Amino acid sequence: MIKRYKNLAFYLAVVAGFSYLIYLVLRQGKLLEDLRPGKLTLPAASSLWTQVTDAFAHTVAGPMSILLMQIVTIIVVARVFGWICIKIKQPTVIGEIVAGVVLGPSFLGTYLKGASAFLFPAASLGHLQFLSQVGLILFMFIVGMELDVKVLKNRATDAVVISHASILFPFTMGMTLAYFIYTHFAPANINFLSFSLFIGISMSITAFPVLARIVQERGLSKTRLGAIAITCAAADDITAWCLLAAVIAVVKAGSATSALFTLALAIAYVTVMLKVIRPFLKKLGDKYSNKESLSRPVVAIFFITLLLSATATEMIGIHALFGAFMAGVVMPENMRFRNIFIEKVEDVALVLLLPLFFVFTGLRTQIGLLNDAYAWKTCLLILAVAVGGKFLGSALAAKFVGQNWRDSLSIGALMNTRGLMELIVLNIGYDLGVLNPQIFTMLVIMALLTTFMTGPALTLIQRLLPEKKAMADFASQAVKYNVLVSFSTPDKGISLLKLAGAFVKRSMANATVTMMHLSPSNDLNQYNLEEYERDSFGPVEEESQRLSLPVISLFKPSANIEEDVVETANSGHFDLLLVGLGRSVFDGTLLGKILGFTTKIINPERLYGTLTGRERLFEQSIFDERALSIIRSTHVPLGVYVDKDSGEPDNVFIPVFSISDSFLLIYAQKLIHNNGSRVVILDVSGVIRQNPEMKETIRSIEQVAPNHIALYNESRIERDFLDQQNLMMISLDSWKRAVASRSIWLSGIPSALIIKP
Repeated sequence: MIKRYKNLAFYLAVVAGFSYLIYLVLRQGKLLEDLRPGKLTLPAASSLWTQVTDAFAHTVAGPMSILLMQIVTIIVVARVFGWICIKIKQPTVIGEIVAGVVLGPSFLGTYLKGASAFLFPAASLGHLQFLSQVGLILFMFIVGMELDVKVLKNRATDAVVISHASILFPFTMGMTLAYFIYTHFAPANINFLSFSLFIGISMSITAFPVLARIVQERGLSKTRLGAIAITCAAADDITAWCLLAAVIAVVKAGSATSALFTLALAIAYVTVMLKVIRPFLKKLGDKYSNKESLSRPVVAIFFITLLLSATATEMIGIHALFGAFMAGVVMPENMRFRNIFIEKVEDVALVLLLPLFFVFTGLRTQIGLLNDAYAWKTCLLILAVAVGGKFLGSALAAKFVGQNWRDSLSIGALMNTRGLMELIVLNIGYDLGVLNPQIFTMLVIMALLTTFMTGPALTLIQRLLPEKKAMADFASQAVKYNVLVSFSTPDKGISLLKLAGAFVKRSMANATVTMMHLSPSNDLNQYNLEEYERDSFGPVEEESQRLSLPVISLFKPSANIEEDVVETANSGHFDLLLVGLGRSVFDGTLLGKILGFTTKIINPERLYGTLTGRERLFEQSIFDERALSIIRSTHVPLGVYVDKDSGEPDNVFIPVFSISDSFLLIYAQKLIHNNGSRVVILDVSGVIRQNPEMKETIRSIEQVAPNHIALYNESRIERDFLDQQNLMMISLDSWKRAVASRSIWLSGIPSALIIKP
C-alpha cells in the first residue's frame, strides 16, 4: 500500500513539474513575439463553436478523410451485396460489381446527389483510381500464381482446342458486331481496327478466378468436368491476355511498324521472364518453402520482381496488369511456397483494394445513358453475341473433342463466366479512349449478366440432363445403415468418429460412415485445396485405421456450410447425421454454468442476443445459429453431440420425459449390439410405467443382451450415478424441457447426444 501511494506521489510530482516548465517556455516565447520586426497579425476573433465546426469541416473535406470514408463505405457496401449474393448462391464478385454500380451515378448519383457529390467528388477519383490499380496488380499476381502450367501440359490437346474455339468464335462475332455499331458508338478519334479489336476481345474473356470458385463451391474440383473446365479457363486466360497485349500494342502504337516494335519488345520481355527470372525464383522458392524460412528480405525480392515486371510492361506499352500476371506465372511452382505467398497477398488484394476497382468501374457506368430504344436494343444484341459466341463455341468444341452433351453444355456455361476479368479489359479500353461511356456501360451490363447466369444455367443443364448413375449402387446403399458425420476440426472429427463407430462398428458389412468436412470457399484456392483436405482428414483417417473402421471422406469448399450440410444429408440416403457442438458455444452463458461449463470469458454475442430478446436464454440459446439452421432443415434423424471429454460411450443413460422418446430405444439397441454399452433408461416422468409396450420393448432387449439395459423409475438423478456415466442420450424435445426447467442434474451430466428423430 505504501509503495502504491509512493508511485502515485512521484507521478503527480513529475506531471506538475514538467507542466510548469512548459508554462515557463510558452510565457518566455510570448515575449519573443514583441522583439520581431514585423507585427504579428491575428485572425479576427470568432466563437469557439465556429472555430470547432470550421476545423471539423476542413478536416472532413480533406483528401485523406475523403479517401478513408470512401474505402470504409466501399468495403461495407461490397460486403453487404456480396453476402446477399452468397445467400442466393451467386459468386460474391457479382455483389461487389452491383455495389459499384449502386454507389455510382446510376443510383447514388441519381437519387442522392448530395451524398454522391460529398463522398465521391471529382477531385478525389484520381486517388481512388490509383489505389484500385494497385489492387488489380496484386490480384493479377494472384491469378498468375493460381494457374497450374503442369495441368495445362497434361491436358494440352483438349484444353487448347476448347479454349481457342471459345475465343475465336466470340472474337469473330464481336468484330462483326463492331461493324454494325461503329458508326453510332465508336469515339470520333478511334479507327475501326482499334474499336473492332476491343469489341472482339471483350466478347472473348473468361473469368478464370470466378470460374474456379464456382467449380469449387459446386464440389466439381475433383471431377472430370471440373478439371477440364479449369484447364480450359486457364488456357483461355493465357491466350486472351497475350491477345489483349497485342491489341493494346496496336491501339497505342497507331501504326503497324510501331505495333510490331512493341510486340517484339513484349516477346523479349516474356523470354527474359521465362528463361532468366523464373529459374532464379525457383531456386529461392525451393530454399524458402515454409513460413519460418520465408523472411522479410526474401518476401521483398518477390514483391520487387512483381513491381519491376509491372513497370516493364507499362513502359513497353502492353499495360502493367500483364506484367503482374506474368510475375505470378513465373513464381516458383512449389505448391507450399505459392500457398504461403497467396495467403500473404490475397486478403489485402481481395478484401481491401479490389472493391475499390468495382466502385471505380461503377462510377464510370452510367445506365442513364441508355436513354432510348436503340441503345437498349444494342445492349441486348451485345449480350446475345457474347452468350452465343462464348457458350456455343465452347460447347461445340467440347462435344467435338469427345465430351458428352451434359459436360459440353456445362463447359459452355462455365466458359461464359466473365466477371472481374471482363471489367479489367473494359476499363483498359475506357482509359485508352477506345470505348465511350455509353458502350462501356452496355459492356459492363453484359459482364454482370453473363456472370450471373452461370449458376442458374449449370443447375438447369444438370436437371435437364441428369448424370447417369448405377441404380444398383443406390439400392445397395438403401439397405445399409448410412451415417453422415459433419465435423469442423480434426479433433471434433475424431470424437464424432468414435461416437459413430459405437453405433455401427460390428455391423460394417451393412453400414457406412461418411466423414464430411466443409471449408469456407473464401479461404481456399487451387493451391491450398489439397493441403486443407490433407490437414482436415489426416488425423481422422489415422483414427479410423486404429479403430478398424473404414470411412468415406467427403471434402468440398462451401459458401454456406449449414445449407450444404443439410442438402448433403437430405439428398444422400443417410439414416443419421452427426454434428458436433463444443464447449465454446456455452462459454460465458448461464446455460454453460448449468451444464458445468465454467469460464471467466463472457460471450458478448450471446449475451447481446439474450438482453435484446433475440434469444430466449433457456431455449433458443441452447444451440448456435448454425446448429439451429441444421436442426430446422434436416429431414433425416440428427444427432447433436455436446462433447465434455467423458470417454467412450460404454455407460449410457437415457432420460425419458414423454412417450415420444420411445424412438431412442432403437439407438440404445445399436449401442448395445455394436459397442457392448450398458444403457440405463430413466423414467423421469413415469410415462414408461403407464406404457406396457415400452416396458415390453425394454424387456425384449434385455433378453437378447442380458445385463446391458436397465429401467430406473427414480425421478431424481444422483450425482454419484452421473459420475459413472459416459454419455447421456436424450431427445431434442426432452433436452429443451430439461434445460427450461433448470434441472439441477444437468450440471453433472457427461457428454450428451441430443437426437432429433
